[in-house]
Amino acid sequence: ADNLSDALKKLKITTTDSTADSLEGCLDCLLQALAQNNTETSEKIQKSGVLQVFASLLTPQSSCTAKVANIIAEVARNEFMRNPCVEAGLIPPLVQLLNCKDQEVLLQTGRALGNICYDSHEGRNAVDHAGGAHIVVDHIRSLCSKTDPASEKLLTVFCGMLMNYSNENDTLQSQLINMGVIPTLVKLLGIHCQNAALTEMCLVAFGNLAELESSKEQFAYTNIAEELVRLFKKQIEHDKKEMIFEVLAPLAENDVIKLQLVEAGLVECLLEIVQKTVDSDKEDDIAELKTASDLMVLLLLGDESMQKLFEGGKGSVFQRVLSWIPSNSHQLQLAGALAIANFARNDGNCIHMVDNGIVQQLTDLLDRHVEDGNVTVQHAALSALRNLAIPVVNKAKMLSAGVAEAVLKFLRSEMPPVQFKLLGTLRMLIDAQADAAEQLGKNEKLVERLVEWCEAKDHAGVMGESNRLLSALIRHSKSKDVIRTIVRSGGIKHLVSMATSEHVIMQNEALVALALVAALELVTAEKDLENAQLVQILHRLLSDDRSAPEIKYNSMVLICALIGSEPLQKEVQSLAFLDVVSKLRSHENKTVAQQASLTEQRLAVES
Repeated sequence: ADNLSDALKKLKITTTDSTADSLEGCLDCLLQALAQNNTETSEKIQKSGVLQVFASLLTPQSSCTAKVANIIAEVARNEFMRNPCVEAGLIPPLVQLLNCKDQEVLLQTGRALGNICYDSHEGRNAVDHAGGAHIVVDHIRSLCSKTDPASEKLLTVFCGMLMNYSNENDTLQSQLINMGVIPTLVKLLGIHCQNAALTEMCLVAFGNLAELESSKEQFAYTNIAEELVRLFKKQIEHDKKEMIFEVLAPLAENDVIKLQLVEAGLVECLLEIVQKTVDSDKEDDIAELKTASDLMVLLLLGDESMQKLFEGGKGSVFQRVLSWIPSNSHQLQLAGALAIANFARNDGNCIHMVDNGIVQQLTDLLDRHVEDGNVTVQHAALSALRNLAIPVVNKAKMLSAGVAEAVLKFLRSEMPPVQFKLLGTLRMLIDAQADAAEQLGKNEKLVERLVEWCEAKDHAGVMGESNRLLSALIRHSKSKDVIRTIVRSGGIKHLVSMATSEHVIMQNEALVALALVAALELVTAEKDLENAQLVQILHRLLSDDRSAPEIKYNSMVLICALIGSEPLQKEVQSLAFLDVVSKLRSHENKTVAQQASLTEQRLAVES
């Protein structure tokens, strides 16, 4: 401690009158003390005011420069010392030293700047202002192909410095991307794949940069996919695999890179991991299984990569994914169902899968989760069924396979994501299927639940889907019984308010359903239509220049049907509909203009 105090005092009065030898001795003493107790020594250095002195010692000419930079690097390992280093003006001289040729000076300077930048906003800003990143990127470029130990050590330090510099800072990450650092780092990874420390630094740097959209475009022009897959195949340790996964996941969000990863053989690696870990209860294996199967699902989100793996339904990958669905692992059931939902993104695939018995597997899976209620698996299986029900030819097949019954078992679910998918699946299934729509529309339990969900104001998706299914039951069944069930359950007011939706498609669906109600069961629904102020809403829709042509057309069709009811006809007369309708006779849309003439005639007769 006494030696340290002496050394600090000597350094205070230094530079002018101390010889190089005595200076070296003081610096050695500081390094020794830091090695023994870094935190305590750093506090003493800060209190002594020596940091300001260091700024003048950081000159390329001095033989002590590397030692001073080393001391700064050691001191800056402590969070409380990073700001003082910036305030003492150490960054500009350190950045200047990046221009010198001495390898030891470069190494210690890189360490010092990297440590000052670690988790320090002020440190990063200071390095940015001094232009440090540019010089470091240039160094990495010129050293990239050198494989001697000293160059590799320097590359590791410089990559680490860039990583600390840009971590969690979008602006600085963008700056590095604009400097073209990505192709250089990818090249580095290929050349130095045997060097564990350097590889690790590259991976963390990729992880930092890969989150940004602009970086993915650059990565897509490199052979990053091949390099990462090659590296991945060599890894045995869980931690190393995890690091590569952390880079793969954000990169795999890009469709071009998805395809590159598939072509580089990533899928085979992932399937192998699944096979090895599926029956293990070790924590690392469970985590690896989850990451591998999640990544697999992500690769299937790209249209090209998905079709490549589907291979007309004959692909070994597709077959392996199918085998996940009956598995006992919830994680694999989930990934399997999500993968099927992704494969089911075009009609051809959907038709093939339904013809080959996928529906039975999914309904069996749903049955396994009625009681234990794993929400993510329920949601995924329903998503897959909904997508499969889109092609017209699949609807009847799926209905006769009992999909509607399997889905209805989840009516009591309190989970909005499950409710949302359940509604979407039923709506897809009954599209143009009159018998199924009638059967479901007469199911009082279903209709009551729909009416309840039409009021789920906290969940706009569930609310919208419930309204759309209510309307679809009427539109596709055209059944008086269905309309009566909906009237009894209090659903009419929701169809009326759906006619005011901000989405034209929903407005239109509501108006068509209401026109059927008015045509088939006007007396039954009369009171509800009156209470919901339908006539006033139609007046607003017809008067509003922004209403789409199909909205105007269907509103007039509905008005013609409503005047068959005495109380509703009175409302129509009291609101001067004739004026609004006569203006629409000159509407640019021919169908609207024709319907306006017909409606005007009807209104004139009735008045």
